Amino acid sequence: MRYYPILLDLHDKACLVVGVGQVGTRKVRTLLSCAPGRLRIVDTREPDVCWQELIEQGMVEYHVRSFCPEDLDGCFLVIASTSDETLNWRISRMCAERGILCNIVDQPEKCSFILPAMHSQGDLTIAVSTSGSSPALAKKIREDLGACFGPEYARFLAIMRRLRPILLEQGLPTATNTALFRELTQSQLLDAVQSGDDSRILEVLRRHLPESLHHALEDVIGESD
Repeated sequence: MRYYPILLDLHDKACLVVGVGQVGTRKVRTLLSCAPGRLRIVDTREPDVCWQELIEQGMVEYHVRSFCPEDLDGCFLVIASTSDETLNWRISRMCAERGILCNIVDQPEKCSFILPAMHSQGDLTIAVSTSGSSPALAKKIREDLGACFGPEYARFLAIMRRLRPILLEQGLPTATNTALFRELTQSQLLDAVQSGDDSRILEVLRRHLPESLHHALEDVIGESD
């Protein structure tokens, strides 16, 4: 395996996208979904209408000009999606010199990391990579995953996200907590969530969790909608 799989926390991290054509725009949308600390865009074109709201809300900085080396100052991650191969190479080399993570769209040989095809449902993220050999196959596998992992997984994880700290606060042994979480994932909870029947979800949770938690379960279920 050539690439080391990793999930990055971009909170409080500065990110830069150079060139926001069709592909670059998709990259920006994905970055925004991860709530970076700062997202700067550099492009020689005036921003389209689709950018205006994001700019006004302060979600992105949009600079209408050519790339300059100072744009890399303080950056944690850089994506270059320009049509200028010479510029892409220049950005790649400068990022390598500064130890900045860099992705050049559709040119893995210029990248320090590549972006997988991703299927998401709420807190669930499934990444598919062919190590750059066939992005088309990675996309097909991602689409196939959509048929297997639907919106019920998003709500299941929303329930688990709210339930987890409540259970951990009970002070039970780690082995007990681990067993309970595993039991829930192997129970009928996912089927109950898929049915959309909150009373059935509540029944499954009560069956598997300590009685001391039962008073909080209705709120857990209600907050997961």
